[in-house]
Amino acid sequence: MAERECDFAPLVFRLHGGAPQVVREVLLERGWDEYDEEEQEEGDWNLYWRSSGFRKSDYENILPWQRLNHHPKMSQITRKDCLARHMRRMKIAFGTGLYDFSPAAFILPNEYTKFLGVYTRNRMTDRGKSRYWICKPVDLSRGRGIFLFEDIKDLVYDSSAIVQRYISNPLLISGYKFDLRIYVCVKSFSPLVIYMHQEGLVRFATEKYTLASLDSLYSHLTNTSINKFGMCYAMDKERVGRGCKWTMSRFRSFLHKQDINELLLWHRISNIVTLTLLTAVPCIPSSPNCLELLGFDILIDASYKPWLLEVNHSPALTLDCPADVTVKKGLINDIIDLMNYRMVDSFRQKGYCRKRTGRRYLRPKISQGFLLPKILHAPPSGNKSWNQSVSGSSSSEDTRNNTGYATCPVHPNSKSIGHEKDPQKFEEINNELGSDDLKLTTLNSTRKLHRNAPSTVCKLPSLRLHKLKAPAVPWNRVTQDRGVPPCRVGDFILTFPFNQATWKACQDQADVKAIVNEVHKLTNRLVSSFNEKERTKMESSQSIGISDKFEPLLWGPKDPPLLSKCCSLNSEVK
Repeated sequence: MAERECDFAPLVFRLHGGAPQVVREVLLERGWDEYDEEEQEEGDWNLYWRSSGFRKSDYENILPWQRLNHHPKMSQITRKDCLARHMRRMKIAFGTGLYDFSPAAFILPNEYTKFLGVYTRNRMTDRGKSRYWICKPVDLSRGRGIFLFEDIKDLVYDSSAIVQRYISNPLLISGYKFDLRIYVCVKSFSPLVIYMHQEGLVRFATEKYTLASLDSLYSHLTNTSINKFGMCYAMDKERVGRGCKWTMSRFRSFLHKQDINELLLWHRISNIVTLTLLTAVPCIPSSPNCLELLGFDILIDASYKPWLLEVNHSPALTLDCPADVTVKKGLINDIIDLMNYRMVDSFRQKGYCRKRTGRRYLRPKISQGFLLPKILHAPPSGNKSWNQSVSGSSSSEDTRNNTGYATCPVHPNSKSIGHEKDPQKFEEINNELGSDDLKLTTLNSTRKLHRNAPSTVCKLPSLRLHKLKAPAVPWNRVTQDRGVPPCRVGDFILTFPFNQATWKACQDQADVKAIVNEVHKLTNRLVSSFNEKERTKMESSQSIGISDKFEPLLWGPKDPPLLSKCCSLNSEVK
């Protein structure tokens, strides 16, 4: 985890109703302050987190020191019908061999006739052999409205839905069906930057799997929101244990005992994430200072082939069991680190303008009627004053007048208060903000002292009555960080871009065809390198270096190896 923000000027987070409680807990533990709309200006925050999407105006008016936890138009892959359309389009463009991880899907009611034709044809060619289908409402989550059927007469729906071929041969653990909840963070869509979290959840059904009863949701669905109400949820189930969740670490231990190629399985799951997100790249506009946490649901069948079930827009972050606590608190901490906050962001409007323009700031002189007790602005004993700790050249007397009281700052945009009608005079503040690495420990100590001030001191109403105005300096609304992204941040592993070719292809208007070709080439090299002969050769030789800026890791294993150790990377895969 990056160094705690409490060593700097506190950052401010804003939560919308329904935002997960774990987000608040983690940010407060990191030393952040929570936004108070009655005390602070509308734009005086650094992170706005909400479960639902933001309005268009939120993206248009975002300021340099702010972050949003959603990209716009993410329904392109999180709505089941939109995802099905994109998958169909990519299969036509690049072949079913590459996009073979999504079961055939039909959008109802528009494609009912098409589905009926496929259903009838299958019944005739399979000579009466049963095929199973699953029906899901296109815009519901948490397993609501889902049902299975074998006979088309049981297909009854009253809203838009999709029908998919049901994967009827899932991999089982002691007879129980499960799927993987993979946490994916898309830091940017232009360029496309994808991180996958090492820790995820394995979600179990709470009754043993059987096709004899398609109505038993507790044996076919793995949604926690359903299974926690099952009779077997609290029972100690064979090998699975109590509840219905494992951590990904525990699942790795299970896989290690199976006679399979674990590395290839992890890479195939990583490919599913990359190829799925590529479908949405042309549809999602570039939005600065946004990121997206997605929940990919992956099912592994009996032959160890991974399948994409769906993509969740706001994956559940409730803490229902010890596995949730282990996974989700670390996940939120790593997301905050991925947001790459700088010291200047904690000053919001003031710090950004100062950093960009180099102009000195003006502080209004206010009348003697607006004086606060000296204790509220006095620095901690034995420490330098705020001005001294920043520039080393300013005196603590700059923040006080000759009456022995500290003046209460007025926001520059505020109207004059009282009977003063002449324009207020301003004096320069000579302190410098310094570099982003400067630790403002004294400021934090002073804030804590303010909070602990004696209760006899009256709190004056806020004088900052107006909204923050956008900086007067130009700001390039293209994603600010155009440098090569780090290959690892906490437990987040960079899975795309993975070489110089993909990095170049995903800039500005992404070259999806070139990216798909690179993904295909890498997969072929990994497959060829994972046979016994090549594996022995790989283990006996030293790792092959990569000649460009990337040192990509293979997501999934406990200690992710370099891709260069998994296959012979030459000039084609860099």
